[in-house]
Amino acid sequence: MSQAEQAPADMPACHEDEPAAADSSSEHDPLLGYSNEQAHDRLCGAQHADSSTPSSQHSLYPATKCTAACACPSHHACEDSWEESQSKRTIRAENEVEANKLVNNYRFGFRKWKSHVTERPFEGRSDVVKELYSELNVIKPHSGPGHFITGGNVAYMLLFGWWVSLAYFLVGTLMFITVTGVPYGKLCWKLCCYFLWPFGNPIHEMGNTLRRCCERAPYCECSMEAEEDNSPFLLPSPTEVPVPEMPDRPLRTPYWCRFVTYVWLLLGYPPLVVVHSLACFISWILVFTIPVFKMNARTLGVILLLPPEDVSISAGSQRKHQGYETRALLCCYHAANWYYYKYTIDGINVFAANLLPLVIVALVTGYIDRENKYASSDVKFTIAIGSIIPLSYYIGMGIASISAQSNFAVGAVVNATFGSITELTFYITALLRGHQQANTCLEEVVKAALTGTLLGCILFIPGICMIIGGLRHSEQRFNSRSAGVSCALLFISIGGVFAPTLFSKAYGNLVCDSCTNSTGANGTSNSSGPFVCHNCHYDLSNGTLFHNHVQPLVYTVCALLPVAYIIGLLFTLKTHSHIYNIHVEEVQGMNHSNESHLTVSSHHGTVVHWSRWRSLVILILATVLTSACADLATEHIQPILSQPNISQYFIGVTVLAMVPEIPEIVNGIQFALQNNISLSLEVGSCIAVQVCMLQIPILVLFNAFYDVGFVLIFSDQHLWASIFSVILVNYIFMDGKCDYFQGTALVVVYLILLAQYYFAPSPAGC
Repeated sequence: MSQAEQAPADMPACHEDEPAAADSSSEHDPLLGYSNEQAHDRLCGAQHADSSTPSSQHSLYPATKCTAACACPSHHACEDSWEESQSKRTIRAENEVEANKLVNNYRFGFRKWKSHVTERPFEGRSDVVKELYSELNVIKPHSGPGHFITGGNVAYMLLFGWWVSLAYFLVGTLMFITVTGVPYGKLCWKLCCYFLWPFGNPIHEMGNTLRRCCERAPYCECSMEAEEDNSPFLLPSPTEVPVPEMPDRPLRTPYWCRFVTYVWLLLGYPPLVVVHSLACFISWILVFTIPVFKMNARTLGVILLLPPEDVSISAGSQRKHQGYETRALLCCYHAANWYYYKYTIDGINVFAANLLPLVIVALVTGYIDRENKYASSDVKFTIAIGSIIPLSYYIGMGIASISAQSNFAVGAVVNATFGSITELTFYITALLRGHQQANTCLEEVVKAALTGTLLGCILFIPGICMIIGGLRHSEQRFNSRSAGVSCALLFISIGGVFAPTLFSKAYGNLVCDSCTNSTGANGTSNSSGPFVCHNCHYDLSNGTLFHNHVQPLVYTVCALLPVAYIIGLLFTLKTHSHIYNIHVEEVQGMNHSNESHLTVSSHHGTVVHWSRWRSLVILILATVLTSACADLATEHIQPILSQPNISQYFIGVTVLAMVPEIPEIVNGIQFALQNNISLSLEVGSCIAVQVCMLQIPILVLFNAFYDVGFVLIFSDQHLWASIFSVILVNYIFMDGKCDYFQGTALVVVYLILLAQYYFAPSPAGC
């Protein structure tokens, strides 16, 4: 059914154009399209609708143009028409697997994942991204030496250049002392000057490879004229050919048959290996200085293993050796590039790859150094918590990969099973350790972490996404109907989780440890006057109230919440999937549904980063490592909880709640930057619903089979903070529009609640 047929009778008939072209100068998600203002102007009868941009393969919202008769009869009709067009999405992807992942992002109960699960065609990517994966052997035109005076290059000279140059000077001096190593000494002194400021100065390898190629293949096109270097941007520089009148290079002893080679490999090369390895490590960890890593790695693996007479260092892009063929080995122009946050290794973001060794450090220090000889408990706790961040990323990547390569049922099961595995692992580990140590404080910390996850997902994640997205896009719009479904599920979740708490407060007895009147007399005396009571709480030890009333209510609620979750899945994915209204275009060789609209440019020869079996193995391994890191975190958390100036509530609602959600926060921010605020909001809502409808019932079920003392009764602060947050976010989501001001309101409320937890007294048992 076309859009015009779906429109109400009183609405003007409009037709859809192809989506607007994506900006080729930047790297975008395959979901991209018009800005909200552009689409709104087109919908309301923009005069220049016929000048729409040609379509491309990277678009989110279809460009809708209306004829002159399509003028909106009223402001409200225009807004309704905007809502209808905004909910219709056209998804474009490079292949079928990537398209399935993008559709899963809009499905309720599926983890929203930004990174690609397949290899993207390198040819179609922007020049900025191509520059990230360059091997630094490309000579590019530039305006002059002043072009390279940048902040990153100056920082290179201060952080790397001086000590790398000093190392080359010392090694070169050593090679001169050996007499036989004089050629390598000269090379080291040249490289000493080079590494102090390498920018724009290429290093070439001289040889006669091209001449031998032409002699063996006489029909190849070999120009015998020396020409200037006209290398195109981001393409390897052409190999220079010899001038006919120049003689061949004289015969020489093979490289591995020289005595000086072994002198170099024994005396000169090893210290430079240490120097370059250290520079590689530092520059790789800093991420944005990866070009320095590439420069040092290429020098260590290629340049230093060549005969010294074959290495030529030029000033600028001019080549002086016109008599021999040369090949560009190294040419660096910038030491830092801010876009390296996009850099991936086998589909894994460079930050997640860099944090992965933290898991090994946490396991080694935690399980070997039991007596805290080399690291304190505070350090071990910090490392263990930090190691959960890359493991959460790997779990998310595994879930997205399996879901994209499987059908809907398998994807739903995987998301429900592994989607909350990181948080559940930590909660169950903490409850087990608290039960073993008879420490009720850990139970309160778990409840604080559950509440902190709810507050962070309801307030902080949507708020920070609105702020960052709003700074780039003045106003962002989203599907208010789908957001309303999420808010309704949040109301159900919060109401169900906190129902036992309200019930116990309504029918429980308030018990205090000690009470004194204003005169200081004991509370048991007959003295009149106001009483001051300490450590008051609702008594749950009353067997009649708890075992006969509260506990059955807890089990009933925890049985109903997963049922509500399943009903939400059926409602949003089956019976009322038109709320999301993702259309599918007809593409040859593609299976389609009636509710999703995918445009797949090509799915033949798709290379998936992680296969299903590999993803499953990584999921299981990451889950086991998460359990070990969670065990170490709970083992060494007690010194943190014993801090007199920090409330245990604050530690639970901040560190323990939000650290595992950092990959989700990054995904939400990336969606918001690409004007896809709908997915940013769904990131937090999906996690919050899973916490209430899956994680808490699982904890209650675990406690029923193995009693660890977990009781689903929360403090007053947890109760009212969660209820207020749901009401506030529901109010903000009503109009389907957001900006940075609304996001600021959510973040400010979140910070106020954190301040309350920071100054709150310690819970009972801590």
